[in-house]
Amino acid sequence: MFTVPRLNSPRRTGGPLKPTRAPLAAAGALALLAASALPAQAAPTIKAAPPAHAASTAAPTQAADANKNPGPPSDTKPGKGAHSLRTPVTGENFYFVMADRFSNGDAGNDQGGLGPDPMVSGFDPTRKGFYNGGDLNGLLDKIDYIQGLGTTAIWLTPSFKNKAVQPEDNSAGYHGYWVTDFTQIDPHLGTNAELQALIDEAHSRGMKVYFDIITNHTADVIGYQEAARTGYVSKDKEPYRTASGEAFDDRDFAGRADFPKLDAETSFPYTPVLDPTEQNLKVPAWLNDPTLYHNRGDTTFAGEDSFYGDFFGLDDLFTEHPAVVAGMTDIYETWIRDFGVDGFRIDTMKHVNDEFWQQFGPDVLAYAKEHGKDEFFMFGEVFDTSKSFTSQFTTRNEMQAVLDFPFQDAARNFASKSQDAKQLEAFFTADDWYTDADSNVYQLPTFLGNHDMGRIGSFISADNPDADDAERVARDELAHELMYFSRGNPVVYYGDEQGFTGPGGDQDARQTLFASKVPDYLEDDLLGTDATHATDNFNTGHPLYAKIRELAQLTKEHPALREGAHQHRYASDGPGIYAFSRTDAKDQREYVVALNNSEKPQTAAVPTYIAKRNYRLLYGDAAKNSRTSADGKLTVTVPPLSAVVYQSSGRIPREKAALAVTLQAPVSAAAAAGTSAGDNGRIQVTADVDGTSFYEVTFEARTPGGKWERVGTDDTAPYRVFHDVSGLNPGAAVEYRAVVLNNAGRTSVSTSRSAVVPDPVLTIQQPAEGSTVQGNVELVATADPEKASHVVRFERSIAGGPWTPIGSEDDSSPAYTVADDLAALDLADGTEVRYRAKLDGSNVMSNVRTVVVGAAPQPDSVTVAGSLNSEMGCPDDWQPACQSAFMTFDPADRLWKLTADLPAGQYEFKAAINGSWNENYGQDGAPNGSNIVLNHDGGPVTFRYSHASHVITAG
Repeated sequence: MFTVPRLNSPRRTGGPLKPTRAPLAAAGALALLAASALPAQAAPTIKAAPPAHAASTAAPTQAADANKNPGPPSDTKPGKGAHSLRTPVTGENFYFVMADRFSNGDAGNDQGGLGPDPMVSGFDPTRKGFYNGGDLNGLLDKIDYIQGLGTTAIWLTPSFKNKAVQPEDNSAGYHGYWVTDFTQIDPHLGTNAELQALIDEAHSRGMKVYFDIITNHTADVIGYQEAARTGYVSKDKEPYRTASGEAFDDRDFAGRADFPKLDAETSFPYTPVLDPTEQNLKVPAWLNDPTLYHNRGDTTFAGEDSFYGDFFGLDDLFTEHPAVVAGMTDIYETWIRDFGVDGFRIDTMKHVNDEFWQQFGPDVLAYAKEHGKDEFFMFGEVFDTSKSFTSQFTTRNEMQAVLDFPFQDAARNFASKSQDAKQLEAFFTADDWYTDADSNVYQLPTFLGNHDMGRIGSFISADNPDADDAERVARDELAHELMYFSRGNPVVYYGDEQGFTGPGGDQDARQTLFASKVPDYLEDDLLGTDATHATDNFNTGHPLYAKIRELAQLTKEHPALREGAHQHRYASDGPGIYAFSRTDAKDQREYVVALNNSEKPQTAAVPTYIAKRNYRLLYGDAAKNSRTSADGKLTVTVPPLSAVVYQSSGRIPREKAALAVTLQAPVSAAAAAGTSAGDNGRIQVTADVDGTSFYEVTFEARTPGGKWERVGTDDTAPYRVFHDVSGLNPGAAVEYRAVVLNNAGRTSVSTSRSAVVPDPVLTIQQPAEGSTVQGNVELVATADPEKASHVVRFERSIAGGPWTPIGSEDDSSPAYTVADDLAALDLADGTEVRYRAKLDGSNVMSNVRTVVVGAAPQPDSVTVAGSLNSEMGCPDDWQPACQSAFMTFDPADRLWKLTADLPAGQYEFKAAINGSWNENYGQDGAPNGSNIVLNHDGGPVTFRYSHASHVITAG
């Protein structure tokens, strides 16, 4: 594969400890880097490809490889057309289940062998933050119920042995994220033998079993000599030190065998300590070594500390250390070998360094294949709604897939909130971010809600407070129709098929399917039924269970609805119809799907591939047959909050000649219009095809003098890829061409076009533009794309004067900082100061950030306003005027502070100024910025707000 992984290049000599040899990487990637390391600003070399021509050769199917090997599949040669990749996992139906909350098949294991005290055993069926009694035997007993939904894969929440209770959190490890023994099933859930029995039974029925795994943290066992669960200390303030006391940046050695030796007494900003009774608590034994953890304090889930900080005290593993990479790889390979696990969902993927995934993913996949698991599949949790970011984990980081959080957001907006149908058009058009040579959007698991954020039933109830039950059920069904008929692998969160709701996420979204004794759960109003949580809810006649079963059966009978190309067709202005077609590359029979998110019937003329052809209704309440017009449009009428599916009476007419394909000028993906947040480490390459039928366009790339290698194949217009060039040097020339495969198997090749790898983009993140500053001002800059070899310098200009250096250069990625002591300059209040950052060894300069010297005038009040307000004692959530959520100003450090005791859950919040939304600040201090997400395990949490930077944090 031409995509080059992000490598850690050695930095300049001198200064703190630096690496002495090249980092671990594929030899081919190193060779490609060497070939393409042109001087900055070098002009691209453009080599003309042969003119576009027709070829009668039929295209081979692009084979899926269990390993993400470089280069195109062996059965497809460069310059030949290819079909878009489909892996064996593009037809999966997942059932995501928390074993403790599903069914209690063995009451004898409820206490986990720890006795009756809930604060020891963690078992209390009356409390939602404790074990409630479900187990693996319960899953086995009810496997008919699970399979009856059309389930092909059971996905279990983490099931390893947990620390039963963490007293500081006043909660238990029922959820599985406080692991102490990675080799044993939690005794509350059963035994390893009972897990094997469940897997064997699932396999005998043709179902797979997926594990939810954790690679970056364990239970909270390590304390700090200085204080428990204390604030984060950055690498700039306290760098890591070798056992001999020499400072170094871990990113220079990430995943490498020559990672420096560490010492618990000298290497970390905090000194790790273990209770004598817990020194050997963790299994495998290597996990008891405190030098294999980051030891930097609690994260605020932003910036550098999102990679290095403890999640509410949970011991954060040093994933840059090769011993951690090897240890975690061995743990999960053992579960593949000994138990036949079919795949992994990987927790908190975005909080782990890239180099870990670039080794862990390919190694585990290769091992699974060696042990007969050709369909082994891994997907990660990247809690973000920007495709330019989430897709980096499947392209740059070589993982197979990520959970489709952007889809969840889009589906809720469409089905629950009835937002503009054109938002779905824009959403699906951006799917090209995921396309590379060995993965694409079709293998992403899609979902509507989960155990962290909350259920789709909860969202629908919150978004439509005045709706009756019939409307809420209809919206729930519409959301599932969108999920089952569009690209991706649908995930049903247990209980959604019974209309479960709940007031929020985390514990509020983890109800039991068996009869509950939790008072909060008994208050829930379930959709589509008069039942409550006071009784078992395994009703196969529930309307949502029946709907999901129907959708699974229909897509099984018509696999093009799951694996076919997803082509946008029509979108209403405002609420109304969103329509798309699904077409299998081999069968080429077109399916038209139209969904209506308005509360009135809607009619639309939907473009298709075929003119004057009959289309038969397969699904929904509509005309049984419809015929396309001379210009290929199919008129459909869709009832309110419903979907219809039509199937063409025959295949798409074969084209008799190959068509011309032309490349647009490749551009930086950061600067391309309509690419959301963008990614400066990729180049957008777009092809125009002179036709209107079903086509598949393969993009190829090479460096000057190199061989053509596949970037990826796109089967939906507009045809494009976002080629990852983050591993190439700025100024390196890259040549592109496109090969179009038409619906008759004929190919044409475009003339090539060249591009230059763009310079990195430096951005100053702090201080905020226009803010008032005094004393020590912390400057923070980031680079896109980020490389461990970057060195950044900062400069200042006072009152329009010359630019002068500040402090020393910073080479500690991923955030570059310096402190500017303005107090020493004795500047008058009102003086304008400008800052900028410069990338060492280049002409790359950041944006200019302007601030004003002086004491920031403080507002009358600051409110922590968000979905946590009701838990703080406010009458409702998102209450900027609620005094219970008011912060208190501390003149000593000029910060506003509030400590609140919150139950476990996932919350969102912002800072609201002077009791209203007129002035508010979100993520990174942005005015009217996005909500800040807080994943909280329960207990006290302190919020801090600076009116100088407008940044609000929780920790």
